[in-house]
Amino acid sequence: MRDFIEIALGIVIAFIFYTVLAKISISLIQIFNVFSLVIIYFALDKGEIYGACIGTFCGLIQDSFSLGVFGVAGIAKTIMGFTAGYISRKINVLPLRKNFLFIFVLVGFELLLWALLYSFIFSETINTGKGLIFFQPLSTALLGSVLFILIRKFKNLASKQSK
Repeated sequence: MRDFIEIALGIVIAFIFYTVLAKISISLIQIFNVFSLVIIYFALDKGEIYGACIGTFCGLIQDSFSLGVFGVAGIAKTIMGFTAGYISRKINVLPLRKNFLFIFVLVGFELLLWALLYSFIFSETINTGKGLIFFQPLSTALLGSVLFILIRKFKNLASKQSK
């Protein structure tokens, strides 16, 4: 039950950040992919099945914000979530450099998969926000690496205080 509460809280926080970023500037949601960070975090922590399920749910939430076909981001995020959980079980991706590279590759892979699915379904070109969307893997990886370190430090501090 605690896992589901943590996951729901993470998704709600991502939803709030996504909404706030969209209100500030639409360009910010093209640069930072906050739903992917939630998926990657829980895939690292819980495994590939959680990553895939959370990816599906977060992808459908993100699709509900768009005017496109419902499910394109859901499919891309499901595959990315499963991949994140699977690879993290095989390789230690917790050190800062590995974590940054891991998030960068996963978000880049998700963006590529989303673009391929989008171009397959629609005959129109992808809105790249004057090229800003191509910075999404880099900026999301920077943000995610810092956030994941802060979350781990906070959890370690909380566990030491509870002892």
